[in-house]
Amino acid sequence: MKFKSEDETYNWALEFAKELKVGDKVALYGNLGAGKTVISRGICKGLGFEGTVCSPTYTILHEYPNNPPIFHFDLYRLEGGADLYEVGMDPDYLERGISLIEWPERLEENDAGITHVVKIQIVSETEREITVEKIAK
Repeated sequence: MKFKSEDETYNWALEFAKELKVGDKVALYGNLGAGKTVISRGICKGLGFEGTVCSPTYTILHEYPNNPPIFHFDLYRLEGGADLYEVGMDPDYLERGISLIEWPERLEENDAGITHVVKIQIVSETEREITVEKIAK
């Protein structure tokens, strides 16, 4: 799918959120500035969260009070091969909400139970190409 603006990307994410259910973990792949946080904002809004959504780069995890809760990870500052428990990703705890994981490639080989892989390619300054792969649990 190609999107010609940040607004189009955000609106797609609003709709994509409707496919998600409790326990889902969405891996967001893309270079700096690709739109991972724009997609996270759209998903959160689509799930009913009304607060501010920003990239948790310095805290690694933001938990948004919502029904279901939303766990928003940004693993950019971690070294490759990070362990799930180091970053607060207790699998049992996360099963009660929906997780959005920016920079999932920083995790060790463990896939963290990823259910959706979203890859964002920068086509131009304003255009993005997004592919989504649903992973069977």
